[in-house]
Amino acid sequence: MTVRVRRVFEFDAPPEDVWDFISDPSKRADSISVVERYEVDEETGDATWHVRLPIPFVNSTARVETSDIARDPPRHVKFVGKSSVLRVTGEHTVEAVDGGARLVNEFVVDGRVPGVERFFERNLDAELENLERALRRAVESDT
Repeated sequence: MTVRVRRVFEFDAPPEDVWDFISDPSKRADSISVVERYEVDEETGDATWHVRLPIPFVNSTARVETSDIARDPPRHVKFVGKSSVLRVTGEHTVEAVDGGARLVNEFVVDGRVPGVERFFERNLDAELENLERALRRAVESDT
């Protein structure tokens, strides 16, 4: 089973500020609660997330290698994360709207061990709320 989620957020901030946040792999990782720690390769922008999922068969963190596979600054970034536990694809599109910005978020999670899809089916909305809160703190406090 695959979990797919699409959410749209609107901000009272310039699109460039939203782009600066969402295109940064560190800021994306910081806002996801199951990412226990991460490293970012400063040259490539690739990131390694160490993800802790409270599910059977996963007793330690899962190492998820992420990289941007499409990038059209300052409008669109798509990344893929791969591990033995899951594959995640995230896509973020920034659009200018009257007086601010709209961010379209699309995520697809494919589990490779039992329980991964069920976990994300129950928790992906909360993780996206974490992302939205972090982004609002970053961009709306500056305006």
